[in-house]
Amino acid sequence: MGYRIFLLDEVHRYLWWSKDLKQLYDDYEDIQVVATGSSILDISRGNADLSRRAAVYHLHGLSFREYLNFEKNTNLPILGLEEIINQHHVVAPELLDTFDFHSDFRDYLSFGYFPYFLESKKAYHQKLQQTIQLVIDTDIAPFEELQHATTRLLKKLLFVLSESVPFTPNIQKLSQKLETPRNTVLRLLDILNQAQILLLLRSFTKGVSYLQKPEKIYLQNPNFIYLFSPTMANIGNVRETFFLNQLTAVHSVTAPRYGDFMVDDTYVFEVGGASKTSEQLQGVPQSYLALDIAGGSNRRIPLWLFGMLY
Repeated sequence: MGYRIFLLDEVHRYLWWSKDLKQLYDDYEDIQVVATGSSILDISRGNADLSRRAAVYHLHGLSFREYLNFEKNTNLPILGLEEIINQHHVVAPELLDTFDFHSDFRDYLSFGYFPYFLESKKAYHQKLQQTIQLVIDTDIAPFEELQHATTRLLKKLLFVLSESVPFTPNIQKLSQKLETPRNTVLRLLDILNQAQILLLLRSFTKGVSYLQKPEKIYLQNPNFIYLFSPTMANIGNVRETFFLNQLTAVHSVTAPRYGDFMVDDTYVFEVGGASKTSEQLQGVPQSYLALDIAGGSNRRIPLWLFGMLY
């Protein structure tokens, strides 16, 4: 019939997706197929069929930069990490002319990570809740072959964590509270991390097994915090979650010995409000403060600037 471009959504719902895509690709050399699937889908499981045939992309939620581009109809440029660290005193004032720091940054933290806000800001958190429910029930459960009781346990774990993130995990206590074995708790944490509902901060990123306890557990993005705690969101938690969320999209982030986060095994950051001092980072090389301020100076970098990384 002449069609040559095919868009397949929710491809992970179909068991033979990778084999059939390979067959289509081999049989029809002039077609283009774009397939989307849940982040819980381990693309590598289809690699045997699709190696050398498919380019795989991971679509992150909107960065603060992308949110502003939608909301303000602007075209703000991407900034590199080193540019932010070394030139923040120059680039921040220029960017501040394009938006209102106090209102726009607060709005993004509450409802700017997913493009639902373009349809309705009032219904945003309701849609967010429905999405999480959908991911657990129709993406995670069938794909991981979870029993109904395990799915219930997954939701209970998420609720427990949402009340106390960032959570320094005591896996033994968690397993007692949930009345389930320690290894099951670690597996469920790994599943929620793969599904982009949680972020697990570890002290290293290479050769990590899900059986290794993370140093800290965060909700995946600040909007989730306002979903679970609409009137009692802890601003310190919101700031840390924003920083980790934006940085992990394009850099390696680990838990350092001193400070809150280490980026690319090189830069150490402490995240906080305007009154935060660098006392905790004394003597730590290449260490910086990421602060909830409009403009910065020296090693005091505006937190919102890290939303310009992608």
